[in-house]
Amino acid sequence: MSLRITWLGHATTVIDLDGVRLVTDPLIHQHAGMLRRRGVGPRSDSWLAPDAVLLSHLHYDHAEPRSLRRMGPVPVLTAPANAHWARKHALQGMGLGPSQWFRVGGRVDVRLAPAVHGHRPMPHRPNAATGHLVRGEGGTVWFAGDTELYPGMSELPELAGTRIDVALVPVHGWGPRLSGGHLGPVEAARACALVGARFAVPIHWGTLHAPAGRHLPPGWMDEAGPAFAAALRREAPDCEPVVLAPGGSWDAG
Repeated sequence: MSLRITWLGHATTVIDLDGVRLVTDPLIHQHAGMLRRRGVGPRSDSWLAPDAVLLSHLHYDHAEPRSLRRMGPVPVLTAPANAHWARKHALQGMGLGPSQWFRVGGRVDVRLAPAVHGHRPMPHRPNAATGHLVRGEGGTVWFAGDTELYPGMSELPELAGTRIDVALVPVHGWGPRLSGGHLGPVEAARACALVGARFAVPIHWGTLHAPAGRHLPPGWMDEAGPAFAAALRREAPDCEPVVLAPGGSWDAG
């Protein structure tokens, strides 16, 4: 596969597939609302010059306008309501229909994937939530966005028209307790079993924290990635975990 995944922290990944670069839920600054990033932000050369942005939903830790604008004048592929919000913020919001594929860079196709994430609705932003399916000759990637388990996950390969090679799956959050509408390590492993992914990269962990919550309880920020790898070996033994540190890359093959 001609596929490289770079995890920049939280839900921000760079998908380099067949010469096309996609960035998911860009967050490259130190703050997202009240939340703080542990460590320094990603280097600009790790996300520079994307061909499109994949925006899953509009919670502040996923849709941060300054970071989105830093991506440049590229399509922001998302649900129609979220695309309208993006256009209001001087972004090139592109709302996709439920079964619509969008061609990026002449070589890679993207469509929305279902997600179930109805907790903590926002009063001043749309609350549509989706994942994305990315398909090219070099492989197929599922970016889950924020979601809980739902039975239709097993139908994602059918929606993609092929096997899911890599799952970018959230495994925790920004606090020691996980709110509803999210996947913990075990649930994320079960999601990978449902979609039949070959590889899984845990995201949405170890990056953001509330101002006074980084060390309470001690070590909570470092637990979810290794816990997911252990759960994956039990729940989906045919799926190989790829646990990255923020800024780390992995070449599929």
